[in-house]
Amino acid sequence: MNAIRSYPIIGAVIAQLVAGVIVIAISMGLADRLEPGSLFWGGLAVQSVVAALVTKFMGLPVWWVWISLCFPSALILALNAGDLPAWPFGVGFVVLYLVFSNTARERVPLYLTNRPTTDALLSLMRQRGAVRFTDLGSGLGGVVRALDGEGRRAAGVESAPMVWLVSAVLSKLQGRGKILRQDIWSTDISDEDIVYVFLSPEPMPQLYEKAQREMKPGSLLVSNSFAVPGVEASEIWELADRRKTRLYLYDMNKPDCGPDDEAAEQAG
Repeated sequence: MNAIRSYPIIGAVIAQLVAGVIVIAISMGLADRLEPGSLFWGGLAVQSVVAALVTKFMGLPVWWVWISLCFPSALILALNAGDLPAWPFGVGFVVLYLVFSNTARERVPLYLTNRPTTDALLSLMRQRGAVRFTDLGSGLGGVVRALDGEGRRAAGVESAPMVWLVSAVLSKLQGRGKILRQDIWSTDISDEDIVYVFLSPEPMPQLYEKAQREMKPGSLLVSNSFAVPGVEASEIWELADRRKTRLYLYDMNKPDCGPDDEAAEQAG
């Protein structure tokens, strides 16, 4: 199960295979009772729903559930496209790859930070006298450009090619911030005062371990919306925006105990 959550595309394929077996079994049982058209559309509906349920049962993020639900219909639509030229599908695939190529590997969709959250991060840097800031998974780089300047150095890390290119060009044109195209897991965060992430629930335990391992005492890990499971945040900022955004602040002054460590201490 850990392998499936690390590479959710594997789970999505398994879900479609399981649903396919069920559809075949049902179709064989009802072949003499239903017309071919009814059998086909009913099978398509069952394939979609079962695949989505299996994906949800495996604990994959909600966007994979929607992908599993829509994939069978999308496949049928593509196969029945008739005389439509093939190049739009090729262009669409390339664009999707350039924008979302890191989603399967890093389990991180493209989330964009809103203005109230950016203002809160700027206020946090001023309060703590922080001068070095890194946004892991910086998307279009809006946070980086807003925080860079006035003695502060802000950088972003993005691995999706198209997203990185757009954000890097914008930062270059405005002369604010620096956007690096690299993997968030290989990024050195040892000199940062504040590291900000807006990722997803899946990578948070691993990311917190990285922060504890690399970040210096007195530095801060800030997570937008997604808490680290089993770890109590040093502070939680609740913002008055439409999203009801929560910022989870984790101070790197000392190692935190996980749930298993706390249980062991209580038993001792």
